[in-house]
Amino acid sequence: MFEEISLLIQKGKAKDVAALVTKALEEGAHPSDLLNAMIAGMDVVGEKFKNNEVFVPEVLIAARAMNSGLSVLRPALQASGVKPLGKAVICTVKDDMHDIGKNLVKMMLEGQGIECIDLGVDVAPERVVEAVRESGATLVCLSALLTTTMMRQKDVIDALKAAGLRDKVKVMVGGAPITQQFADEIGADCYTKDAASAAQAARAILEQQAAQA
Repeated sequence: MFEEISLLIQKGKAKDVAALVTKALEEGAHPSDLLNAMIAGMDVVGEKFKNNEVFVPEVLIAARAMNSGLSVLRPALQASGVKPLGKAVICTVKDDMHDIGKNLVKMMLEGQGIECIDLGVDVAPERVVEAVRESGATLVCLSALLTTTMMRQKDVIDALKAAGLRDKVKVMVGGAPITQQFADEIGADCYTKDAASAAQAARAILEQQAAQA
């Protein structure tokens, strides 16, 4: 059943995923085992995406199937005491209205068992600081799709420093004009070139944070 759930997610069968997760819970499957099966399915999709074997539409469809299963599974996870891997604040920076890339990364993060606080697009640095304070998130993911908004990512990092929060969070940056060199220049902790890599990097960061806690 776990393997079937993984395969259904890879195929993007949202209704079938929700139905099978429901059935599995009714039959006594442990919520964490079901979550791991779902994550395994998204891992396959992510790897295929990195290798150009599938493309954004297929990833979005798989992510929707994952979210369909999560909507059924989430209450059971909470009831059984299974906590998310961690919390991430995610947004597109101020003056930038693009959201496809940000939404894709969010779906992939959720596919790794990461709780996402999605602030949307055109988000001011002060709003990110506020969200980190309110949520206790230890990861901030910033998207910028325009060369004219790239430096807004640095504005967020500077705002986190000014608020005394910079040493409590890791900052990931991405978007079409962003490079590793730029990420290094503005003091970001991590840069990835695609959503699948972002999800893997986020998971590694949060696991390292948990190990050091």
